[in-house]
Amino acid sequence: MGCDGGTIPKRHELVKGPKKVEKVDKDAELVAQWNYCTLSQEILRRPIVACELGRLYNKDAVIEFLLDKSSEKALGKATSHIKSIKNVTELKLSDNPAWEGDKGNTKGDKHDDLQRARFICPVVGLEMNGRHRFCFLRCCGCVFSERALKEIKAEVCHTCGAAFQEDDVIVLNGTKEDVEMLKKRMEERRLRVKLGKKMKKPKAAESVSKPDASEESPGPSKSKTGKAEETAPDSKEKKTSTAHKSAATNGSSSGKAGKRSIAESEESEAYKSLFTTHSSAKRSKEESAHWVTHTSYCF
Repeated sequence: MGCDGGTIPKRHELVKGPKKVEKVDKDAELVAQWNYCTLSQEILRRPIVACELGRLYNKDAVIEFLLDKSSEKALGKATSHIKSIKNVTELKLSDNPAWEGDKGNTKGDKHDDLQRARFICPVVGLEMNGRHRFCFLRCCGCVFSERALKEIKAEVCHTCGAAFQEDDVIVLNGTKEDVEMLKKRMEERRLRVKLGKKMKKPKAAESVSKPDASEESPGPSKSKTGKAEETAPDSKEKKTSTAHKSAATNGSSSGKAGKRSIAESEESEAYKSLFTTHSSAKRSKEESAHWVTHTSYCF
């Protein structure tokens, strides 16, 4: 069969074959990852933050998302792990002196060089355009190229001097394997934080209950002071009453002591002879009777 004008159709025009898989342009993908916010799809502008999976966001967009989560259904996968502003880290980026931006593109006829980037590595000087692997430190937020961390091995940040560990190094816009590894680290880290909070809660409860218990049942020293402070007037009254009682007992004891010294008293000798302290009661062993007898003077 032919078409109008005597043309002959070809095979690929008549037979339908399998559809070709659309390939994403790598340059466009890199530009989208490194120059646009993952949440709002707007151009990245300072302050720029990064999550624990290494994705870049505008801080304003993250705050708006946390305040109003109506857009969570549309972009749930990109932001499901962000529960609060503490889950993101503000990045300290170094500007690229060769970056001009849109200064010379007033007419719209200027060629955009995709190799140029707004930020660079402060140690090695590599541009952060997606061609090289970059990472940031979760403890301080400083951004470096992975080459800088490998070539200059140190346990301290190259710019601010903050100490960091391997767990604090997070790769920016990494591969699927990097994202899976960072996700495992994030889950382990959050688990440790939850366990730490659970351990602190009973300790705090014990520390709160201890002063209450001490107030209810104070120790020997505290109980005395507490009672003295709480019942100051009563204690004064008790002290005065005890003082009077002690004075009375001392007087009575002195009176008794005076009565006991009968030999010095002015009583008659007949009255004194009734007591054992009298000289007539003090007999020798020969004069004293045996203990079996009726007398009770046994010396």
